[in-house]
Amino acid sequence: MTDFTKIKEIEMMAVVKDKPAKGFTLTRKTITTDLAPGEVLIKVTSVSFCGTDSHIYNYDDWAKHRLKLPLTVGHELMGEIVKIAPDVKRVKLGDVVSAESHIICNTCEFCLRGEGHICENTKIIGVDIDGCFAEYVKIPAQNCFVNDKSNKDNLYLSVQEPLGNAVHTVAAFPVEGKTVVIVGAGPIGLMGVDVARAMKAKTVIAVEVNEYRRNKALELGADLVINPLEEDAVKRILELTNNKGADVVCEFSGNKSAIQAAFKYIKHGGGMSMLGLPSEPIALNIADDIVFKGIHIYGVVGRKIYQTWDIMKELIDNNLLHLDKIVTHKFPLSKINEAAEVMNNKNCGKIILIPGE
Repeated sequence: MTDFTKIKEIEMMAVVKDKPAKGFTLTRKTITTDLAPGEVLIKVTSVSFCGTDSHIYNYDDWAKHRLKLPLTVGHELMGEIVKIAPDVKRVKLGDVVSAESHIICNTCEFCLRGEGHICENTKIIGVDIDGCFAEYVKIPAQNCFVNDKSNKDNLYLSVQEPLGNAVHTVAAFPVEGKTVVIVGAGPIGLMGVDVARAMKAKTVIAVEVNEYRRNKALELGADLVINPLEEDAVKRILELTNNKGADVVCEFSGNKSAIQAAFKYIKHGGGMSMLGLPSEPIALNIADDIVFKGIHIYGVVGRKIYQTWDIMKELIDNNLLHLDKIVTHKFPLSKINEAAEVMNNKNCGKIILIPGE
């Protein structure tokens, strides 16, 4: 094993956003091995492509207003710790880790009361600071989550960050023995189907327009998949639930009409957890669909640190998930732009990329 205490700089391949236009640039980049207090250096084994990376690739309005270029992108990773700062005790050399992408301050009101997932000073890896679409990355040790080295699906463990979004969303309300609707079967919504099934939901219904993703949802255990372009989702779900509605709705789509429909078929007293980000304001009938129904609405931000990660570990270690089915494409990191176009076309689940290939 290389002794990184004796190496001052590393030259590596990295994916950067360096131009205010569509696309990524694969380039050689030099980083120092110097670590700030609390930091670790990770040799990246695999990364996965996120919807946020797609926004950055396409350089949409969100990216234009959020990013400071140039930036090494990427925030979903798995890798091995190869150097630690002297004060780091939480992890050790050789640990195989995934990363919590939200770097929190530990000092604001929310962090101090155990709600770091809504830290008011959050910085995101690969968005606010250089990310992990590279051969090496430096992150705080507190953002490392140690994996079981013997896990047969280690290559897939870079997807735990988005999997955490799915777990946080599904676990926001009790789902065991309940009827759960997953709205939007993109990569994280597909994970939501898998998680709801693992958490013993009685019935899992997915709502999705894309045929490829509808088929994946069925493969992952959805009892029914509704295409809202071909049938009335509200009518169908009410029919299936004796006109009572769904106990829990997990909103992953961010689609205006899908969200409006969900408030019509959610059960009185039901729970709606919302992760999807609408691109426009949405009009709702607050009196009839929220107040008089007595429903509970939960906004999902990232992952609870570390509760969500602990739930994920239990699910993975007990082989209750199907990451091999959720990961549908695999590319060398050098093919990043090709992977981005696959994501744009939407006929995919999660996409992983391998640095050094």
